This record gives sequence, structure tokens and C-alpha cells, in this order.
Amino acid sequence: MAEDRLVELFTSQPNDEGLPGRERGFAMVAVMAATTMGVFDGAIVNIALPQIAHSLNVSAASAVWVANGYLLSAAMTLAIFAALATRLGFRTLFASGLSLFTLASLGCALSSSLEMLTAMRLLQGIGGAATLSIAPAILRTVFPSRLLGRILGLHALLIAVCTAIAPVLGGTILVVLSWPWLFAINIPLGAAAIALALRAIPDKPTTSPGTFDFAGAVLSAVMLGGLILCANAFSQPGSATQPASALTTALAWGLTAAMAGGLFIWRQRRAASPLLPLAIFRSARFSLAALTSLASFVSQGMTFIALPFLFQGVYGYSAFVSALLFLPWPLGIVLAAPHAGRLADRHSPAVISSAGLCIFACGLVSLALLPEHAQAWNTGLRNLLCGIGFGCFQSPNNREMLANVAREHSGYASGVLAIMRTFGQCLGAALVGAILSVMANSVAPQAEGVRLSLWVASAATVVALLFSLSRSGNRRGQKQAA
Repeated sequence: MAEDRLVELFTSQPNDEGLPGRERGFAMVAVMAATTMGVFDGAIVNIALPQIAHSLNVSAASAVWVANGYLLSAAMTLAIFAALATRLGFRTLFASGLSLFTLASLGCALSSSLEMLTAMRLLQGIGGAATLSIAPAILRTVFPSRLLGRILGLHALLIAVCTAIAPVLGGTILVVLSWPWLFAINIPLGAAAIALALRAIPDKPTTSPGTFDFAGAVLSAVMLGGLILCANAFSQPGSATQPASALTTALAWGLTAAMAGGLFIWRQRRAASPLLPLAIFRSARFSLAALTSLASFVSQGMTFIALPFLFQGVYGYSAFVSALLFLPWPLGIVLAAPHAGRLADRHSPAVISSAGLCIFACGLVSLALLPEHAQAWNTGLRNLLCGIGFGCFQSPNNREMLANVAREHSGYASGVLAIMRTFGQCLGAALVGAILSVMANSVAPQAEGVRLSLWVASAATVVALLFSLSRSGNRRGQKQAA
């Protein structure tokens, strides 16, 4: 049965949009390879930060910029690349981004100082943004609408599998080899993905070239970067002992982001060829799906940061055992995402994603209610429930976003999806850091901070559910594109 469903993805039918059946496979493999590199890179590097700090003889706080630099440069350029894709074509931008990411990976592997490594990570982030911002749009362009939910479900499945494997693989590499090899493994995978992308991904621009909105690009980068730096102000080292300084920093970056955001909206309304056409937000279902995505990724981002502290700092497990305890979450996504995506092709994606958010919220509440000395099986079952809920939610919600804009605006919609995911995770991580900083002087700082973080994550999921439910009764502005 599973083989028949997979074969159907590459079988053409009359009036199918996109590429012929066989060509879909090559394009899909290219996108999936780039996704694998991006997911592995983020998860593996975080595990290696202590070893990198020791090897380069720098502090742990300084080494954190190896991770933050990638995230910051990626977030600042997501909107820019989503706009460039509509002018340059998917193939050109995707292959260029992959090439930069792969070359920067080589630079990371050869780095001998923190400064060089951070610079290479910034370049990696830019290359990663070029591929991540348009990956769902490529899948929508390559596959017909009747298979959109299914392929997005497989994409979510791949992310879950990579998330599960990455910590174990990273730990194994660090034991057998050393941290530069974490970056070196991207080189052969990147070269293969570039070759496939150049062969199979369509390159026809979806809009007329026009004049690129450089002013909008600068304003979007300042706005997105300012928001991230504002969110991270309270999670930086020393913010708990100097709250006034952290507040001043947050206000400065927040004001900068707000001013840039206001100017960005003003610019987009008047530009002949705007960086991000605001018309796509006229679809109420698209806008609500984007807000749902943002709130849900805040929840996931908070939980992904809080759980390692719970497993290691509170329960006293090793890093390896903690990785094993986390496995049921991506396993739940693996079990749920493909079925949810297939159902979303036949039934209302809003209803399916709302049901998934209900399950996800129940799982988060159960984690927040874990007893002080929970057994491993008990923790694993609650993680599994969260994974099943998130797997049911993610691919139908992504389908809802992409299907409610015109096909020629798929690149923009894909960029918005990537921005919501990135900022949700950033904000979630920043909230956990702020909560732990505030609770640092309590009697049991990690235990109380982790549980409070899980309750806040549960509340964010309820907010996401409210956004999702409001779509079901809001047909106005819906635009199911052919």
C-alpha cells in the first residue's frame, strides 16, 4: 500500500500541473537533500558547541555565536530570497544557495579561529536561507495540486527523521572524529543536490524581472534582524544580574525593528515591484494559517529548548540518554505527517490541523505535569503524543498557506512560511532563555523554569488553535489556486 502511494506521486494524470512524473522525482530528491543538510546542520552544531569552545580556546558564551550567527543571517535574508526567486527562477537561486552553503561548509571545516568559523556560519545562513525560503514553493511548482498535501507530508516526515537521527549521528562523529567533520559531511551531499537541482528544478521566473526593491530588502533585513536581537536580549549571559541593561538593549532593538517595519510596509504599498506583495495577505485563510504557524513554532521552539534542561538538569540523564528520550517526538511526526498530508488533499486542511493542535496541546500539558521522578517510558509516551499532534498539524497547515495564494505567488508564500517558522523558533528559544534567567535565583531554578516554559508553550499552542479554528468559519478571501 505504501509503495502504491509513493508510485502515485510520480504518475502523471491528464490535466496535471507541474512536471511529468519522472522529473518530479529528481526535483524532490534535490529539495529533500537540501532540507536534510539544513536540519542536520542546526541540530548537530548545537551538540558540538562545548567541543568547539574547547578546541578554539574561547568561552561558551562566545561559541554560542557559531549557532546564533547562522540563524541571524538566515532570518534577515529569507524575505529577500523569496522575492529574488520570482525574478531569477527557482533553479538559479536554489543551486546558487546550495553552492554557497556547501562552500561555506568547507570553510567551516577548515576554520582555525572563532572569527573565521563565525564568518563561515554567516555565509552558511545566507546560503541556507536561499534554499529554505523556496523549498515548499518548488514542491508546489513541481507537483500537481492533487498531490500537494501528500508531498508536504513527506517533507515534514523527512524533517522529523533528520531531527531524530541528528543528535545520535552528531554524538557518534564527535566521539570517533572531531567537530570539523560535522561540516565536512555537507560537501558530498551538497554536490549531489546541486547536480540534481540543475537538471530537474524549473527555472522559469514567475514574475516579470522588473526593478528589484533594494530599499525594501534593506528594511526587511533590519526589521527581521532587529526582532531577533530584541527577543534574545533577555536570554544573554548577565541579563539576570543586569536587567536594566537587558531592557535597554531590547527596547533599542525593538524600536529599530518597529521603525524599519513601518517603513517596510509603507514602501511595499508604493513600490512598483515590491519585495513582498501585501496582496497575498488579503486571503484571510492564508493570513490566519501564517499566524497559526508562528504561534505553533513558538511552542515547539520553547519545548525543544526546555526538554534538554529537563532531562539533563532536572532528571540527571546523560546527553545520549536525553537524545533517546526525545526520539518519540520525531517518531510521532513520522507516524502522523504522511497520513495528515494525504487527508488534507481530500478534506479541510484547517479541520485536520486544528485537530493536530488539540493533540499537541494535550501533549505539552502532560509534559508540564510530569512528576519529579518520571520513568523513561512515561516521558516517552508524552513526547510521542506531542509528535503525533504536531505531525497532524504541520503539513495540512503548510498546504493551506500554499494553496490560498496564486501559483505565481508560491515563492512569496513559501518565504512567509519560512519566516514564520524561523521567528517562531527564535522567539520560543528566547522566551525559555528569559524565563531561566528570571528564575536563576530561585531555589530550584531549572526545575521551576522548565515547567513554567512548558506551561507558556501550552498557552502558545492554545493561541495557535484559536487562529486555526477561526479559519474554519472564514471562507472570505479564500483563493484555492489551480
